[in-house]
Amino acid sequence: MTVQDWLPKNKTDRKIIHLDMDAFYASVEELKNPQLKQKALVVAHDPRKNNGHGVITTSNYRARKYGVFSAMPATKAIENIPKNELVFVKPDFKTYRKVSKQIHCIFQEVTDLVETVAFDEAYLDVTQNKLGTDKTTIDLASYLQQRILKETGLTCSVGISYNKFLAKLGSEYAKPFGRTIILPEMATEFLKDYPINQFPGVGKKTLMRLHEHDIYTHEDLITVNIHDFLRDFKRAGYDLLQRAFGIDLRPVKANRLRKSYGKESTFLEPIHTKTKAKRMLKLYCDEIQNQLTTENLKAQTVVFKIRDSQFNTATRRQTLAQAQDQSTYFYQVACQLLDEFDTELTVGVRLLGVSVTNILDFEIQSMSLPLFQTR
Repeated sequence: MTVQDWLPKNKTDRKIIHLDMDAFYASVEELKNPQLKQKALVVAHDPRKNNGHGVITTSNYRARKYGVFSAMPATKAIENIPKNELVFVKPDFKTYRKVSKQIHCIFQEVTDLVETVAFDEAYLDVTQNKLGTDKTTIDLASYLQQRILKETGLTCSVGISYNKFLAKLGSEYAKPFGRTIILPEMATEFLKDYPINQFPGVGKKTLMRLHEHDIYTHEDLITVNIHDFLRDFKRAGYDLLQRAFGIDLRPVKANRLRKSYGKESTFLEPIHTKTKAKRMLKLYCDEIQNQLTTENLKAQTVVFKIRDSQFNTATRRQTLAQAQDQSTYFYQVACQLLDEFDTELTVGVRLLGVSVTNILDFEIQSMSLPLFQTR
């Protein structure tokens, strides 16, 4: 049996776009200050002002010509880039997040099947789309690029294929502001010359192990001894072999807003005092607020849950006048609801919980479109 005989049947009837913004953070900074386009721009804290610390978030293409890329120590930019060209700009994640929301609104005009990878990157399954059956995948990709450019002034690159793996390779191949399509009949030829170290999931350690097995090229990989290879690389090796044959069955998973966020605990020793109960409620509300802040969300309804030592369970809810992301508001409401349960405290409380619902993405709600506009 050949290696391919061990692999699942390929699925080639999907139409998937991988869209990746070009030097996203740096490009946003250049829109804010066009003079930066003439400089080697590095988005990071200046290590000369930060005790030598700092990691590069991203860099513009001018800086990349000097070998300066994201995730490198910021000191590398000082070493590689001439002083008269180098400019450091502190990351402005609030603005990046806002622009990202605007771009994702454009995605939703094309399809509901949008899987966000990062602020600047997403997969779109456009097998069924909202713009019409007469639109080809290339039409849809072009529409996305042009709409994003018109409304934000930013460029992006897209890869088009029948699965996520090849679509991502396509967007990387075309940068910047490019478009690559990889059809099923083109996949083998495209992958033949593609460096193994650039396959997603192949880092330095995995590459070293592949070299130890005399695997350096795509041809080496697809002709391995399947038994030895799977014994040594296990599931990761099986996935890598699938990719080498252009197989990736992973679906595009649409990002869904969670319906609620909450925290509850069951106590071994029942609680009998409001002081201790309120102390627990404060911890829960702080944790909920941290979750909402991390995901840039607000909530409008607070739900309180209590169970006494006789296993009687009750819930109460209260909707706030405005959506909030502050634990203070949640805590005040939870304490008010707790005050209704004096009898349960006398018997002993075995479980307390707080959750919030009616979740809103407040940055989309407050955003004024377009954030940037080009003529």
